Amino acid sequence: MTTNITFTMLKPDAVEANNIGPILAMINKAGFTIKAMKYLRLSKEQAGNFYAVHKERPFYGELVDYMSSGPIVAAVLQKNNAVADFRTLIGATDPTKADEGTIRKLFAKSIAANAVHGSDSDENAANEANFFFSGLERF
Repeated sequence: MTTNITFTMLKPDAVEANNIGPILAMINKAGFTIKAMKYLRLSKEQAGNFYAVHKERPFYGELVDYMSSGPIVAAVLQKNNAVADFRTLIGATDPTKADEGTIRKLFAKSIAANAVHGSDSDENAANEANFFFSGLERF
């Protein structure tokens, strides 16, 4: 069953490059409504907890270091078919393989510094949104 929310993070590379505004504009133009948003810097412990699903992967340590290296923007987005539509908007993880006009094609620096995170399932969207936002923080 599909839901109408997804979760995203604008990653440290996108924030450092001053791409918050242009990326949020693309999200709005694609018909998403921002239901919750915050600007923060994850500690290594918080980044490790968020990416715990990847703990056994060889890139885990590098990912935790990267995601705690600078500020991020976390947001809950709403739209019909939110997860699938947002995955289309952000493009492939590898920006060299991303479709023209996608967020990653326009703003990513590399596979690791790929500008934005997007939930890959409705279940993960709910879990990821709950990691960052209480019910009181959502509109």
